[in-house]
Amino acid sequence: MYGLATRRMRLMIILLCLGIAGAVEGMDRAGWLRGIEAAYGDLAFRLAGQTAAVRHVALVELDDASLAAYPDDPLVFWTPHFAQVSKVLRDAGARVVGLDFLLSVSPEQWFAKVSGRGSQAARVFDQRFRQELASGQLVLAGTQTGPEPLLPSADYLAVLPEFDVVRHVGAADLLMDRDGTVRRMPMSAPGAAQAAADGLRLLPLSLLLAIHASGQPSDAARWTFGGRELRADGPPLRLAWAGPPGTVPRIPMRTLLAPDAASKPEVRALRDKVVIIGVAYGGSNDVHMTPYGQGLFQKIEWMRGPEIQAQAVEALLAGRFVDELPALGRGALLALAMLFGVWAWLRQPVGHGALLLGGMLLLWAGLGYIAHRQGWMLPVAQLQIASALLFLALYGLRFSTGERERERVRKLFSRYVSGAVVGKLLASGEMPVLGGQAMDVTVLFSDIRNFTTISERLQPEEVVEMLNRWFEGACRAIQHEGGSVDKFIGDAIMAEFGAPLPTPDHARRALRAALRMQQVAVALQAWMAERFAGRDLPPFAIGIGVHTGTAVVGNIGWSERMEYTAIGDTVNLASRLEGVTKTLDCVIAASRTTVERVGPDVQAGATQTLTVKGREEAVEVVAIMGLKE
Repeated sequence: MYGLATRRMRLMIILLCLGIAGAVEGMDRAGWLRGIEAAYGDLAFRLAGQTAAVRHVALVELDDASLAAYPDDPLVFWTPHFAQVSKVLRDAGARVVGLDFLLSVSPEQWFAKVSGRGSQAARVFDQRFRQELASGQLVLAGTQTGPEPLLPSADYLAVLPEFDVVRHVGAADLLMDRDGTVRRMPMSAPGAAQAAADGLRLLPLSLLLAIHASGQPSDAARWTFGGRELRADGPPLRLAWAGPPGTVPRIPMRTLLAPDAASKPEVRALRDKVVIIGVAYGGSNDVHMTPYGQGLFQKIEWMRGPEIQAQAVEALLAGRFVDELPALGRGALLALAMLFGVWAWLRQPVGHGALLLGGMLLLWAGLGYIAHRQGWMLPVAQLQIASALLFLALYGLRFSTGERERERVRKLFSRYVSGAVVGKLLASGEMPVLGGQAMDVTVLFSDIRNFTTISERLQPEEVVEMLNRWFEGACRAIQHEGGSVDKFIGDAIMAEFGAPLPTPDHARRALRAALRMQQVAVALQAWMAERFAGRDLPPFAIGIGVHTGTAVVGNIGWSERMEYTAIGDTVNLASRLEGVTKTLDCVIAASRTTVERVGPDVQAGATQTLTVKGREEAVEVVAIMGLKE
């Protein structure tokens, strides 16, 4: 049988699929595919642009124009301005305010450092800012990249409500992947895990602001956002970005420092929002790479740290998350990809298979993008690599085993049937048993009437010319109906329908081929009359016998000469029916068995009962006049 249809080959394909699945899963767990998967996720964000409206958070930016409005104030002395902005925001109804500045030195400490002692003026200078801190609505920024956090000045920590540093100071550190891109938000500060058991562990600034806004306790072990429970010791979350840089609504800081700030519509619109105050002036180094940062044909676009914090807060409060597909889902997708690949690539030539592979790679990328829009990360790289490996492995297997068998069968059967039938035979995946098998077939025999007389009156080369012209037309008629030209026996033609490719309507096909051959004979008769005019030749005519039954079909012969043919009583009877055409005075004679197989569409003529030597039952023979289609 055809190699790829054997049980051994099926087992090899199953083991091959399992090996590829294990390989790509191992590559993923080893981290080799993370860069590719991350690139696909980045591309999905870039293609989508802004995916959600920002409703819970806004930015107040210390930009160049705001700095220029107070040219004589160094940043260390901007705490009164921060206090003014914080009060305006509180009066406007902001839910919580985050100050994304590391205030590690207070004016009082600065004066003490310069003059060697503090001053009453410095304490009065910072009084309003301390009052804002005491209100509990202003959250400060710190960092914790190691066991010990870097906190704001002790002068500010001392006025925090209940001296609760963990509730009012968040780590502004950002979590970057190996390529320096921010894609995730941590559940704890990067160095919190290294802190001593009784040490200080800061929460990320974005998480702390979201906790404040949702009214949950900061000292809890877990929090709930969008119906999802998050743990302080949980893994980082993929950040569900709302859009590229500039997506978060922003107001210049100078707008809130204006005397009429409270009456401005853009300020009143900050009611119930989380507001983050951060830098946006030129020269600030608080800029970072995000998924929107760079593409194949775009310039680098950085995102400022405060906006990254704001997008993280928005994602938590909006309940938007990007999750990896569970292991069961990944396995199901991988199995589906392999099943489709095996089904397709065992049937297609390598050129078509390569086109199909390209389509599958694009399909996985497209499905990955669609799933990403719904908050799921498909293992696109896994699926693509598995598909490519399966393609290479299957075609390698086919070329090393099956293709040799296919080529042998192609050469063998192209002698008997049309190229279209050979193609269907190979595509079916079930090849005939070349050693012989019993098949239900319809056998056709044709013979030229008065061939002896014609050959006596023509030159040998003229006889060959006539035969070649007849065989050309007759064989085309047979192959047009999917028949197999078995052999030429002198001027006779033997053909089978239903072998080697089984067809349920082989009886109808045989009668259609016989009627086509009758038309070819009529045309040849006119050609003969013109070609051999005046040679006193009898008119060219044929007889065709058709019978349906079981025959043994296969490669028959000896070791040095084998032929694919049919033998048995069905063949013998079809040969006898060809001779009955003379007594029935018709061109085509078929057995009643064949006529019944075709059904009522047969236009029958005269009938005759034939007794065949060696058969107990007589055979009813029917003259075929036509076939309704």
